[in-house]
Amino acid sequence: MNKIIGVLEKYFVPFAGRIGAQRHLVAIRDGFVTIMPLMILGSFATLINALPIDAYQSFMKSVFGENWTMFGGVLWQGTFAIVSLLVAFTIAYSLAKSYDKDGLSSGVVSIAALLSIMATTKDGGFPLSWASATGLFVAIFVALVSTEIFTRLLGNSKLNIKMPDGVPPAVSKSFAALLPAMITLTIFGLIKVITVKLGIPDLHQALYDLLQAPIAKLANTLWSAIVIAIVNHFLWFFGLHGSNILEPLMQAVYLPAINENIAALKAGAEIPNIVTKSFFDGFVYLGGSGATIGLLIAILISGRKHKQYKDLSKLSVAPGLFNINEPVVFGLPIVLNPILFIPFILTPLVLTILSYLAIATGIVPKTVVLLPWTTPPIIGGVVATASWKGGVLAAINLVISIIIYIPFIKMAERAFLKKENEQLHADPIQRAK
Repeated sequence: MNKIIGVLEKYFVPFAGRIGAQRHLVAIRDGFVTIMPLMILGSFATLINALPIDAYQSFMKSVFGENWTMFGGVLWQGTFAIVSLLVAFTIAYSLAKSYDKDGLSSGVVSIAALLSIMATTKDGGFPLSWASATGLFVAIFVALVSTEIFTRLLGNSKLNIKMPDGVPPAVSKSFAALLPAMITLTIFGLIKVITVKLGIPDLHQALYDLLQAPIAKLANTLWSAIVIAIVNHFLWFFGLHGSNILEPLMQAVYLPAINENIAALKAGAEIPNIVTKSFFDGFVYLGGSGATIGLLIAILISGRKHKQYKDLSKLSVAPGLFNINEPVVFGLPIVLNPILFIPFILTPLVLTILSYLAIATGIVPKTVVLLPWTTPPIIGGVVATASWKGGVLAAINLVISIIIYIPFIKMAERAFLKKENEQLHADPIQRAK
């Protein structure tokens, strides 16, 4: 085991670390994190409108009238309905700032580039569907490419229009970005013209059919959920922030999935997707990656002879209730700990399979709310599914996580006590004490 860990630490960890620090992936992650409060607001607004309880619906109509859902609809329209436009700006902004360039101008150019390649409706407007999560893949691609072009041109002094010293900084920045912005948008305009000439009038639809739809279909399977769970925790074991490294993938693939669920709930249709980001946050990552709230409880139950474990678990319970588990992962530690490696991987794997089967068989409803990742365990299951059944599943998962961790905690405790005894017998000074 130690040899395997040594090889992986030598070759895999540096490679994974470079991926996690790659500026484009970081820009995607930070871009999505910026708009997350809006996404959570939009999902709750839809839930308030479409909560499938007849008594609740009748009550709201009697109190607020037939048009009581208008307020929630307006909130959805300003959040989920334009998520692609929002990330086109925030990703471009984050990427430009990583180059120490003008983030604001980059974000504006990114939105303009995205709209320039978007197919228009018959009346000359923009289809709202591609501004939503359905158009995320294209929005991410345009944000990255347009910013690369724009920042490279912005760094060329020959293309910068310099204003006199007395001109306000905002005006100087605007003129400095003029020619780079014109060239960038011209490139995207030519892309649009060329694709139309090639018989592709709607670039969004073509890329959706080619890439996004097949990936989304594949992502909504048990096997894909298992792969995500394993990779995330495998990275964590080596001290790499698995959640952050996988966040661009989680947002690009599973945000459209929860958006489809929310739209189906809003329309009163069948909820399509089992695996969403809320699926992992509500049922698998209980207390954080590895379901470590179960680990803490297991320590309090069976690890009382191990003072380090006992003291750390008491300090980590409070943040663990809000899914903050870095103190456990690095303080226990779980990182590069061969004994805890098995339950740290096994627990989320079991919870993923159990949760998927419970939802697939209809025992527990599918997730319909974008869950804030800091939502406490069990409560998260209720909120994500808008049903007490989700809370029951999360509670069962918590109990299972405790059961899985207990024997390994006892094993780690025995190993610790054995090592302590060996040191005591080997050190005459300690033995005398």
